[in-house]
Amino acid sequence: MHLIWLLAWRFRSDKRQNGFISFISASSTFGIGLGCFVLIVLLSVMNGFERELKDKLLSVIPHAEFKSVYANGIENWADELSQLKKHPEVTFVEPYVKATGMVQKGNKMKAVEITGLDPSFAQNGILPTLVSEQAWSEFLADENGVLLGVGVMEKLKLKAGDKVQILLPQLSNDLSLSAPKVIRLNVLAGINLGGELSNHVGFINMSLAAKAQNIGFGAQGLRLRYEDPFRAPALTREIGFKMKSEVYMSNWTVSDGNLYQDIQLVRVVVYIALILVIAVACFNIVSTLVMAVNEKQSEIAMLKSMGAKNGLIIFVFMLQGSFNGFIGTILGVVCGAFMAINLAKVANFVENLLGVKFLSGDIYFIDFLPSELNWNEVYLTATIAISLSVLATIYPAITAAKINPAKVLGH
Repeated sequence: MHLIWLLAWRFRSDKRQNGFISFISASSTFGIGLGCFVLIVLLSVMNGFERELKDKLLSVIPHAEFKSVYANGIENWADELSQLKKHPEVTFVEPYVKATGMVQKGNKMKAVEITGLDPSFAQNGILPTLVSEQAWSEFLADENGVLLGVGVMEKLKLKAGDKVQILLPQLSNDLSLSAPKVIRLNVLAGINLGGELSNHVGFINMSLAAKAQNIGFGAQGLRLRYEDPFRAPALTREIGFKMKSEVYMSNWTVSDGNLYQDIQLVRVVVYIALILVIAVACFNIVSTLVMAVNEKQSEIAMLKSMGAKNGLIIFVFMLQGSFNGFIGTILGVVCGAFMAINLAKVANFVENLLGVKFLSGDIYFIDFLPSELNWNEVYLTATIAISLSVLATIYPAITAAKINPAKVLGH
């Protein structure tokens, strides 16, 4: 092995080596390093978006909803709720009434999804943390109070203390639309849920919403949160099929899962694309070694005439070509990991320098570039890059071992 290392290093560092071979060799090293660097950084960004999605967006929206198929709501919703609380994966559950209506202030109107909540249950949820203590106390005390998304309040130029009216569509017995029901409410505070959600949500007292929607049993459905929101589809089906009431099942991946699905799709596309970039860089190793073998035919012939076996020649050139992969991988992984750890700071510096904003808070649920380094992905990237580098050396190394010393030395 000492001889193999010595020969491989001397062949690689030979100053008489053709300049074009040196250029192709450096290009392969740079390409492998760049591919590893970009792959690690982009996967870290995808991980960051997934983490922020879980910690921010999924902390304010329900993970699952079970809505009664009947207009009167769920008759025994209190019993169903107590059963759901016993499920080990369920962390929070509450009854709700939901309706889509129009919020009107003067001659301005805005479509809003109104959710009626029972304050005694909502007290233990996330909603109290999104408003001031005073606003929440008013919501508990004022049955006609409403909490609106900050986007709705900006659109209608509302502020706390204003009075608005909400027009809710009504269905007659023959399922045709009748004149909308008008509810007059007091605006208590604005809620910032992040991104587009803040532009079309509102919360009122559940008893008021039930009266307005003629829901006799008081609750239209139940909504809940899971310990692991990414298991919502499977858990929702499991729980829904066990419920005694007839309900429609829905989870956040159906109603608000576009972003999560986009993240997973981009992750797969990025991984495939950049692995191909690394593979293309590894093809440069093949070109480099093929040219190096042609250039070193006399040296190979002399080694074989002195007793060097084919295995030694193969390992020498495999090791020589693998140097490019090792060096490129190490540089790419180290730089990629460093950039991924400090990406938020770097992005913030660039934003301040250029005076631009990469992510707008009123469109996305975050206004910064997130990053979370996953060391398992780093190890996988390094393993793939080194494996492709080693595979790229096999054909040229075998070609070197097939050189006939008699023909070469004869010339």
